[in-house]
Amino acid sequence: MIHHGSLQLPAAIERQFPASLRLALIALRRQLHRHPELSGHEDQTATRLTDALSPLAPAELRRVAATGVVARIRGRDSHAPTVAIRGDIDALPIQEDTGLEFASENPGVMHACGHDVHASWAVGAAHLLAESPAHGDVLIVLQPSEETGQGARAVLATGALDGVKAIFGAHVDRRFPIGQVVAQTGPLAASADNFIIELEGSGAHAARPHESADPIVGLGALISALQTIVSRRVNPAHAAVVTIGTVQAGTAPNIIPGRATISGTLRATDSDTRRLLEEELRRIADGVAATHRLHARIMLEPGTPPIVNPPDATRWARDAAVTLLGEDAVVPLGFLNLAGEDFAHYLERIPGCFLRIGARENGGETIPAHTPRFYAADESIFVGAAVLAETARVASQALARA
Repeated sequence: MIHHGSLQLPAAIERQFPASLRLALIALRRQLHRHPELSGHEDQTATRLTDALSPLAPAELRRVAATGVVARIRGRDSHAPTVAIRGDIDALPIQEDTGLEFASENPGVMHACGHDVHASWAVGAAHLLAESPAHGDVLIVLQPSEETGQGARAVLATGALDGVKAIFGAHVDRRFPIGQVVAQTGPLAASADNFIIELEGSGAHAARPHESADPIVGLGALISALQTIVSRRVNPAHAAVVTIGTVQAGTAPNIIPGRATISGTLRATDSDTRRLLEEELRRIADGVAATHRLHARIMLEPGTPPIVNPPDATRWARDAAVTLLGEDAVVPLGFLNLAGEDFAHYLERIPGCFLRIGARENGGETIPAHTPRFYAADESIFVGAAVLAETARVASQALARA
């Protein structure tokens, strides 16, 4: 069993949270962790979060996008620009193996990406902003369905964020210890588009391949050819990934099938490279199919765009983190992240910044997200809440002066 002892928080963070609030936020996090819900099914989660926000008497508290929650925390000036803080709330279809005393009680479902903490720190930020308001109102956005890439678009479609002038969010990260924050301009996450390519030929007996148009041979050539997109078509200065995730063909060793299918993902950190990947995927699939007397059916499912943090909003977030934690606590990511994050949909419409918050306890190990053993240390709740609340204050003041 993993037991967490007393919290070890930076002094500037600890003094913002009275003991009663610390206990309440930890209890909320553990309740969410014990009862995770998959994307689009976060009904109990939304109820728990609404109950946690209700004592603050927000100016607005409502459900959006079916299982999302939005709360409006009043600022000092009702006419000042509104900013938003987003926390995502859904879990993943993974069987938990953390040994935590508050491990998931829902078989095959767990918070393997830290959204239990993201939701809790958004509630914590609401408490801090109710106690020490920003210049303008702050919307606390508790978003469903991040893992499917659908939640941010669903929230935007409701109009709940119309008029918001800046939005901020963050992700726990066990590569960094408690007290470190990544707030940097430029690419922080990649576009994440999925594809399926079906090659249709004609089947035959395996002993008479000349009577077929063999889609398996074509599929082998296609898999190799697709790897030349990154190695030969993408500028080496630009990051990109083409990964094949599934290969499906055939029913027996002595039958050449009529169809074969692959699926995979395309990743890029800028829109031009994203577009190039799609164009090359289609060109190569059609070309390989024609070479092998096959027909290619290409299905592309657009996913999240890349996250590219802009300078102004990133500066506000960085200033907030430095104010609370000191200059040395704001660190670079140190690598190029090709994972996707649907916060990017907000950034296509609203200026903002996405942060990484250190979530590794003192002496803890680095545990990858989306794995059965992943968890974030309790302390990250309070660092995330304080940094996001202060970022909202800094941004609100800057926008009011603009």
